[in-house]
Amino acid sequence: LYHNRIVRALSLNFCALSTAKGMELFMEIQWIPLIFSIIIVIVTIGLGIYVQSSVKSAADMYVASRNVSVGMNAAAISGEYLSAASFMGIAGMIMKSGYDVLWYPVGYATGYLFLLLFIASPLRRFGAYTIPDFAEGRFDSPLFRKVAVVFVLCIGFFYTMPQMKGAGTTLVNLLGTPYWVGVALVGLVITFNVSLGGMKGITFVQAFQYWAKMFAISVPMIIMFIFVGGYGANMDNFSVDPETGKQLPVFKENTVIGYKPSTPINDIAFPAAISGTFKGDTNVIITTSKKTPADADKISTEQLVTSTLPTFKEEEKDGKAVKTYTFPAGSTFTTGKAIAVTKNGQPVKEIDPVTGKEKDMKVVAKFTVTPVDANDPSVQIAYQEGQVVPNAPNDRSWLMPYGPFTAKLGHPVLYTYSLILAILCGTAGLPHILVRFYTNPDGRSAKRTTFWVMILIGSFYLFPPMFGVLGRALSPELYAVAGGAKGTDSVVILLPLILNKFLPYLGDIMSGITAAGAFAAFMSTFSGLLVSMTGALAHDVYGNMINPKASADKKIKAFRISAVIAGTGAVILGIFVETFDINMMVGWAFAIAAASYFPMLLVSAWWRKTTAIGAGSGMLIGGTAALGAIVSTMLAEKKVLPGLLVWYQDNPVFYTLALQPAIWAVPLAIGLIFIVSTLTGDRVPKDVRHKMLILHAPEELDLKGDYIKDEDAPPGMAH
Repeated sequence: LYHNRIVRALSLNFCALSTAKGMELFMEIQWIPLIFSIIIVIVTIGLGIYVQSSVKSAADMYVASRNVSVGMNAAAISGEYLSAASFMGIAGMIMKSGYDVLWYPVGYATGYLFLLLFIASPLRRFGAYTIPDFAEGRFDSPLFRKVAVVFVLCIGFFYTMPQMKGAGTTLVNLLGTPYWVGVALVGLVITFNVSLGGMKGITFVQAFQYWAKMFAISVPMIIMFIFVGGYGANMDNFSVDPETGKQLPVFKENTVIGYKPSTPINDIAFPAAISGTFKGDTNVIITTSKKTPADADKISTEQLVTSTLPTFKEEEKDGKAVKTYTFPAGSTFTTGKAIAVTKNGQPVKEIDPVTGKEKDMKVVAKFTVTPVDANDPSVQIAYQEGQVVPNAPNDRSWLMPYGPFTAKLGHPVLYTYSLILAILCGTAGLPHILVRFYTNPDGRSAKRTTFWVMILIGSFYLFPPMFGVLGRALSPELYAVAGGAKGTDSVVILLPLILNKFLPYLGDIMSGITAAGAFAAFMSTFSGLLVSMTGALAHDVYGNMINPKASADKKIKAFRISAVIAGTGAVILGIFVETFDINMMVGWAFAIAAASYFPMLLVSAWWRKTTAIGAGSGMLIGGTAALGAIVSTMLAEKKVLPGLLVWYQDNPVFYTLALQPAIWAVPLAIGLIFIVSTLTGDRVPKDVRHKMLILHAPEELDLKGDYIKDEDAPPGMAH
């Protein structure tokens, strides 16, 4: 009887707690934005089901029967290209880092000029289903196809990771669900859609989603300008540092921020005179905000004035002995002033990346907070209204070139030019974009499509920077979390909520519109990526390597199974990238594309003496080198390889070249193609003159003889 009473009491308490927790979660849900998001998902699925009934052949699945009009294809390509990086990432990174990030929207739009001038028309005239088709057909090399397939999958999976981050971020802010729920949900919806209709299905969906995104990014911003004005009108929200005279964003109201126990989310660089309160028992590791010379004088980093004396202990972290302080719940703290770094009593100098002049090196405290209780998923710190926000750059560095983004490793010019090269060349090397040109009827329409794409995406890119700029002035609390789903990447979703102060529910409605646009962004791009990767698996691997004699039904079945495999892989990878910036991951995908596909396509389309060994060597070595450099930095920053991170920090030039490898990987790939092709000149394909004629002959000659012969195509369809 006693035992039963205990069980009953515990059960009642658990139910009460569960009900309270459920009500708390229920109240956190942003219902209006959620409804808008559900609508866009339903429309997406509905269009996919509607188009599925018209899918009759493999040509429908892979290239939409090569019968997509210029207007439809331009909107579809734009819808596919304007990913989570464009809709959410640009705004988030401009808010976080300022001027330097403007290279992203400029480069994203300008990259299509490379496509227009050099690649779009020849690629379509050759006629194929996938880029590996082009690789094999141009050089009569089945081995080359296999190399090309690997990079379709590498680029595709790298590009799906930021889309998954966008999905997880959006669901966290709308529903308060764990990050992985959004990743899994969007992955399931898009995998279902792609497996139903293939290229023909997603063409109509992506064209619709472009206009949905254009509406979602422009209308809320125009309304915000009407009610709150621009950046200049909100400058009085900032605080002026009395020591340096620099302006810094401040909290608008009392705010509680949760910090997760995984790095790098919870590395918080506090400026001087920041105050806060630890809501629960908290462990704190205190380091310096900058790496100081090894032979510098000893620096005291205990720069906290606290209401309670902490206990501390020595422990090992990343192979080094560190001191961990434990503060009890309710402890308040204030950070001290910046400390000058000295050597033999003399100030240590450093180069200001903005002005290029020498200045005294100063450091402030940087916290690494971890929960005392392993069951507590985060540490909460309370901040007061009017306090300067942690992690926020000052106005001077935020507004000037070579600010906190490109100068973070000390080599801003090198970083900037490498980034520009990656974006410009990477656009012309993205398999999921290139394959869309096969859906045009001919090369001339492919060029016209590219021209209109430049206009459509150029119009879109006017607006994300505005969100980033206003977010700095009006939602500065997003700076306080260095990464993750509640950081600056969510500014497009959360910023419109300020309109609730002017009209009830206006902010919710505008946030709902941007949330729907965000869903359209990562769903449309993920759709294109999934078709590209699925095509590589189903057409290139299954249809050409495993079962070349497969029937049309088997090819369609293989496509749908491959969609599930690729979609599952994308979801698994997306779960592990919560701490990385969306645009940073997209930049990495562009760098890999720029060092692999772009050199191969450019040289193969315009230099008749290119050989399979030359093109393959350049693509394989250049792409693998860029991939290896990027993966090494990801593992280092996640501290999977702490020794490598230390080496990179001691060698910032190599760190910069690994983080942005395009500046050396692209010339390496192009140089190898020319050198190896020259050395193997006797292996130039014998029919190269005919193939070059097909690539470049005027449309009036009607020499296009599509590489892929679709036996299942209806009579009269161009082959």
